[in-house]
Amino acid sequence: MLENLSGKELKEQFKSNKQLRLITIGVSSVLVLVLGYFAYKQFVYGPANEKSKDAFYPGLNYAAKDSTDRAIEELEPVAKKYDGKQGGENAQFVLARQYMTKGEFKKALTTLEGVKVKDTYVRIYTIGLQGDCYSEMNNLEKAKEFYLKAANADENEKTTPEFLFKAALVAENLNQFEEAYDYYSRIKNEFKTYGDSKQIDKYIARVNVTKK
Repeated sequence: MLENLSGKELKEQFKSNKQLRLITIGVSSVLVLVLGYFAYKQFVYGPANEKSKDAFYPGLNYAAKDSTDRAIEELEPVAKKYDGKQGGENAQFVLARQYMTKGEFKKALTTLEGVKVKDTYVRIYTIGLQGDCYSEMNNLEKAKEFYLKAANADENEKTTPEFLFKAALVAENLNQFEEAYDYYSRIKNEFKTYGDSKQIDKYIARVNVTKK
């Protein structure tokens, strides 16, 4: 056993025993990686992540004022510089929305595909906006797919009926009236407040007649 070896004997074992040497090197490597990870999180990622949160606010302010071109000008370098950081991902989300405002839907779609956020609503709207892009590009099947994905991503009273409604409208455009009926009915039965605001009964009646 290793604990019974003297320092000199252990050194000899280390030189002659390839397996022992590889295990020792492997353990040392893991320790270095773990320590390096925590050091990076504390001293590099942490401060950069905090800095990134402030960096995207100027672009967000321009977006809120409908200064689309100015917002894009501010957001593009922030999204690139802080990619993977919270502020960078938020910048990317807002940037994609600005591309959509300009009608650059392919560019917006590519940008949205790279957004990785933890916030529930931003994550869901990232999916839903991809549905909007596909809808604008007249790829309705793909649009419906993303609307349903957004509706079911994390069920809640706001986004679930909102994207079910969009999925139902697209299904109608595709003459998929049975599907549209199911989506409208789910809104009526499970999300009454939203259903009332959209007068959902008239949509149900419309597709119910058509699907027969």
